[in-house]
Formats: sequence, C-alpha cells, structure tokens
Amino acid sequence: MQDLTVSLVQLDIFWENPERNIQHINRILADADLGDVVVLPEMFGTGFSMNVEKSAQPMSGTLLQSLRGWAFDFKKLFLGTIACRDGENTTNRLFAAFPDGSLKWYDKRHLFAMAKENQFYKAGKERLIIDYLGWKICPLICYDLRFPVFSRNTDGYDLLLYVANWPGKRISAWDALLTARAIENQCYVVGVNRVGVDGNGWEYPGHSQIIDPLGERLSFSQSKEEIVHRKISAQFLKTTRESLPFLQDRDNFELK
Repeated sequence: MQDLTVSLVQLDIFWENPERNIQHINRILADADLGDVVVLPEMFGTGFSMNVEKSAQPMSGTLLQSLRGWAFDFKKLFLGTIACRDGENTTNRLFAAFPDGSLKWYDKRHLFAMAKENQFYKAGKERLIIDYLGWKICPLICYDLRFPVFSRNTDGYDLLLYVANWPGKRISAWDALLTARAIENQCYVVGVNRVGVDGNGWEYPGHSQIIDPLGERLSFSQSKEEIVHRKISAQFLKTTRESLPFLQDRDNFELK
C-alpha cells in the first residue's frame, strides 16, 4: 500500500447534453496533471435529470465509452456516474473505469424521492469495494451520504468516496456529514460535487473536499470549476487506526 494521489474534478455540467459535456471534460483534462484516481461528479454527462428518455444511455453509449477512454489514455482510475439503461431498468450507476479497460460498477441504493428519483430509477442493493494500488475504495452516490449504516466500514475500506449533485441550500449538511463519515469510519473521505445552475434552477456551490481519518479537511474547493489534487498517506491511516483502534468496537449488524 503506497500513498495515493486523488484528483477531484469539480465541474459545471451542461444540462442534458452528453456530447457537450464530453467535449468540455476533454478540454479540462487535456493539460491537467492527474493523480492516481480521478473523480467526476454525479451524472457528469447530463446533470441530475429525471428525463431518462433523453439522458439515459446504454453501457455502449458515448458517456461510458468516454470514461473508459480517459482511463485508458491517462492510465488512471476514473470514477463517475451516468443514467444507465440496463435492459428494462434505468439506474444511477457509478462506474469505475480502470486503465486496462476493465469496469466495475455500483447502482445508487438511496434514491432521492424529493426529486422523484425513485420514480425513474431502480435502486441498487450491494456496495462495491474497489481494490486499487493497495487501497480499498468504497464509492457511493450523493443521497447515500445521509445513511451512515449503509456507509459503515464493515469491509476494512481505506477510502470512502461520494460523488454528488448537492445543492447550495443544503450544503452545510454535505460538509458536516462528510466529516462525520471520516471520523466514524476511520478512513479518508472524498466528496466531489458540481458547480453552476442546473436545468431546474438549482444552484450548486462545489465544496469538493478531502478529509483525513481524524476529520481534518485536507483540501477544499469553492464554487468554481477546477481540479483539486491531494496525496493521501497510507502511513497516516495505518498509524491512526493503530493508535486509536475504535473500529475494533464497532457494532455487528445485518443490512436488509
């Protein structure tokens, strides 16, 4: 297990316009110095749209193929979600695209009923744990952040990662809950949010950030497009868990 550099790509997203967003991300990435893991916001190709007829794509679509292409071209692990048509269902699916062309994915479990996400998308059931460069990474999506039981570190993961379209009206909850997840799970936490205004008039202030296992914020991005890089320390994680072995006393439970 070595130190890991994470790049948080904080974007303004063109509403329900995959091709324009692909071109926009291509320009942003072209001259970027990227870390080992590159994280895009939730629904990076469309914004948080319930118009699945227009926004959803199959796994053969341009958004996933672009994500795979970036991973292959830059030789990095890329993560981001798309509205994914899979047979008769549409899911808010987070893809992990590896440099060798392989894929893993997680379907968002907690669908945001206030935006009627549960009426247009099918909920997932299982978490995903990614092994990459010696790190165990658990990627989750936006509203999942509000559910600590589902996020609980029962798999010995090292990095908990949230991608989001989290609006400014509730941004204090985003900041507080990311910190809480880091402290209670004794892990690094990454949160990547979008900026700008979506097609429904919701404003997004960014606040993409990285937090260490003690709850200290290591990086923070205000309301602008940018890529934030940070190296996270494997040794600090190990030392923290050895000196403060709180996870040994966690409760056992069954998630249904």
